[in-house]
Amino acid sequence: MDKVMDFLTGKKVAILGFGKEGKSTFNYIRKHNPNFRLFVLDRNENLIEENEFLRGDILTKVYTGYSYLDTLKNYDVIIKTPGISLVNVDTSRYEDKITSQIEIVLECFRDQIIGITGTKGKSTTSSVLYKVFKDQNVDTLLLGNIGTPVFDYLDDIKYNTKVIIEMSSHQLEYIKTSPHIGIILNLFEDHLDHSGSIEHYYESKMKMFEYQSRIDYSIYCEDNQALDNLVRSKKRDSQLIRYKFATGKQDYNTIYCDGNYIYCKNKPVYDVNSDRKLIGNHNLSNIMAIFAVVNLLGLNNKEAGKSIDEFVPLEHRLELVGMYDGVTYYNDSIATIPNATINAIESLGIVNTLIFGGMDRGIHYEEFVEYLKNCNIENLICMPDTGYKIGAQILNKNVYKAENLEQAVNIAKQVTKKGMICLLSPAASSYNQFKNFEEKGKCYKELVRK
Repeated sequence: MDKVMDFLTGKKVAILGFGKEGKSTFNYIRKHNPNFRLFVLDRNENLIEENEFLRGDILTKVYTGYSYLDTLKNYDVIIKTPGISLVNVDTSRYEDKITSQIEIVLECFRDQIIGITGTKGKSTTSSVLYKVFKDQNVDTLLLGNIGTPVFDYLDDIKYNTKVIIEMSSHQLEYIKTSPHIGIILNLFEDHLDHSGSIEHYYESKMKMFEYQSRIDYSIYCEDNQALDNLVRSKKRDSQLIRYKFATGKQDYNTIYCDGNYIYCKNKPVYDVNSDRKLIGNHNLSNIMAIFAVVNLLGLNNKEAGKSIDEFVPLEHRLELVGMYDGVTYYNDSIATIPNATINAIESLGIVNTLIFGGMDRGIHYEEFVEYLKNCNIENLICMPDTGYKIGAQILNKNVYKAENLEQAVNIAKQVTKKGMICLLSPAASSYNQFKNFEEKGKCYKELVRK
């Protein structure tokens, strides 16, 4: 019997949330033990109608509707889907029973796992590290928040497999085991609609390091003040590896960039002026984290640098859409917080028009307003809801209001100067008008290309 089923056998197991990951959990358990008794809890009252296989499964009991959480106290193990927030639910009686795919895999394979989190940059960093590993013939898997439920590939994990798992705050929230190598890229205000407070959000992220031991490694960006303060505020048993922008020799275990090279153990390992496609200092910061892992595992620095230079940015992340009528259009719909939008603007340099705004999740925008007032962007195209609120505070720019993305692109076509850039970078989530940032980005690209 495999490690995961061995962990679950003999326990009363509930699957909380039946989206992509919940179905993945269900399918894995059914594949390895067709006779396993299961309970599915989901708010969607049409769940059985939408999943006919549940109707004929006499070994699965389904609870739906507004009272779908009422039976939580009855189970030994509650495998929670990350998207379900319990921040307003009293979980004190059964919090120790709440787990997840990520937690179970950590319990079973922690020594092989490299966990990567951060408010921004985790998908790109995870994907680049995966390419570095594959290019050096390391048996590896890339799983987690990147879009691949970890249970879908459990059967592919061998004794020598390195498992890179991108972890969101939702996935880290209830874990009680941390990975052998944990990376936190940065911390910014985000996901307050799920976490309830910035303190709880940061606390969830810090779970990446919390349960590590003295044989484990905690890699983090010292330049990020909030993250550095949290790491220094608590004594940790793990081995800390810091990275940052700096000049002159640093501590032996500090990875640093002096503007020309990235250094590991005070030796240059990467020329930052190489022809890489990952532009901007925010990407350079994340590249330092990658070299921290490369050196920990004894991989080839030169080959790693080559892999980094060859990496093509992921869709919706400072993605070049094309040049039309002399204007270059970029899609950065992944930028759902102000800091990410600022990074995009600084990386591109000649942004003439910014399209921004989205759902209001209670994030503070005061610093972003001041940045927009003082930057070189001439045209601000504001979309509901946050765009309208921010635009109303800016009087020294050309401020336009657009009800939807089509209007925004039409305005951008009229006002953006030739030879310059129009950038979509919302600084807010897209849920008020789109299913997710991917849908918004795809819509933008289609509109631009028309």
